[in-house]
Amino acid sequence: MFLLALISLTKWFWYHMIVKSCYQTAKKLKSYSFNLFDLSSKPLHQPSIFPSILNCDLKGRESQTLVCDIHSVLLRTHSFFPYFMLIAFEGGSILRAFILLSSCPILWFLSYELKLKVMIFITFCGLKIKDMEMIARVVLPKFYMENLNLMPYEVLVSAKCRVFITSVPRVMVEGFLKEYLNGDDVIATELQSVGCYFTGLISKHGLVVKHSAIMDYFGDKKPDLGIGSTCVNDHHFISCCKEAYVVSNEISPKSIMQREKYPKPLIFHDGRLAFYPTPSSTLYMFMWLPIAIPLSIYRLFLGTIVYYKWGLALVGYSGITITIKGYDNTKNNLEKNKGVLYVCNHRSLLDPVFLSMSLRKTLTTVTYSLSKVSEIMSPIKTMSLTRDREQDRETMQRLLGEGDLVVCPEGTTCREPYLLRFSSLFAELADEIVPVAMQANVSLFYGTTASGLKWLDSFLFLMNPWPTYIIELLEKVPKEFTCAGGKSRFEVANYIQRELGIALGFECTNITRRDKYMMLAGNEGVVHKKK
Repeated sequence: MFLLALISLTKWFWYHMIVKSCYQTAKKLKSYSFNLFDLSSKPLHQPSIFPSILNCDLKGRESQTLVCDIHSVLLRTHSFFPYFMLIAFEGGSILRAFILLSSCPILWFLSYELKLKVMIFITFCGLKIKDMEMIARVVLPKFYMENLNLMPYEVLVSAKCRVFITSVPRVMVEGFLKEYLNGDDVIATELQSVGCYFTGLISKHGLVVKHSAIMDYFGDKKPDLGIGSTCVNDHHFISCCKEAYVVSNEISPKSIMQREKYPKPLIFHDGRLAFYPTPSSTLYMFMWLPIAIPLSIYRLFLGTIVYYKWGLALVGYSGITITIKGYDNTKNNLEKNKGVLYVCNHRSLLDPVFLSMSLRKTLTTVTYSLSKVSEIMSPIKTMSLTRDREQDRETMQRLLGEGDLVVCPEGTTCREPYLLRFSSLFAELADEIVPVAMQANVSLFYGTTASGLKWLDSFLFLMNPWPTYIIELLEKVPKEFTCAGGKSRFEVANYIQRELGIALGFECTNITRRDKYMMLAGNEGVVHKKK
């Protein structure tokens, strides 16, 4: 009881004196400076002469052409700064992101055109074209989807032909607009490049001027429908349309799009930032880094050096919250010379580690493509699989003969509420199978990646201020649903996937590890070891 009270007191002190103080400082700076710093493309608003988007009738538009702005219309956000920050951090470096953040006080005094040109130069100067293509494909869509404005989107999908217009660079938005929103064309600013690198300069045509760009694109023919914001610039270009509507600047609950209404399911995305990087939140991240780095090293030290029976209490002392549900009832039901097989969904590389701490027992785990650093730092025995079915089967069978084993049949992590297809290899190895539902929540950094440095996964996960893990032990799989009960290994794998999906509230899919890596990294996710 004394130890628990000490841990609670320390966590309270840590929260109020360190984490909360950083947050309050960032909040004050936001109210004093960054709140005045508006990167919006609509600096001048006026009472609109056009009706609200709420009055738009969705019927009878199957053959019409729609022209839509992106900024503050299709997206609820009033600034493209967070998207420039995502490119600077994920595609460039943390130094480039810091320079972009440091430019905010200077950008405050500039006009919109100069603001945009400065942000483009800082973000794109020296950036590889292939890196930008990767960011546009696997990082930006998540943040675009989460900021879609529901009301303009419903009007958008009612039209047959969809033309988008924006002043930001084409490479930032075209992939998302065409792949997810079925855009027919995108009118946007073009960037200069030399070889395989961006110069950071815009093309000779300059920034897109919406009114003249619409006139040049359509000529004498007027588009049927135009959607813009309440700013003067948007009034000019939607006045060229036969029918025009405006979107209010106020964000209402009705404008927030729920996940089930997304144009496409958001199953995979990459990148390290887990938050929407506004100037104030990015400032908070940089203020947190001097604390986060030694804290992460300390947490890694606890997991590597400290005995697992004491690890759970000390991990809680460091700010990690682990919630355990269910009860391990296999202790008295073990077969002789054979361990228990724990089957988990995969949220991060630390799944088996936290399960071992929660159960207060030594476990062994197997994984694919394990980096050498992660293997050295792992506090539990970790074996790499070869993708040779017979060899992997013998390895797992041998490990089960030595003790309890943890497997993640998905073969890779998934950040969103979906379960990938389960490999059936584990099903024929043991009859004592315990499904374990895992949930991991972070606030600043993701501890998984498909295209980045995988040896940083655990380190970045532990850099979060209050990472949380929810571990739920389900009932042992009944014998009649195992291979010993007459079921095939595929039926056993599907049964466990379905039970975990119900427990977590996740959707089960047939997507494989290979599908994920082909989408996010352009390869099959296989690391070939040098001889």
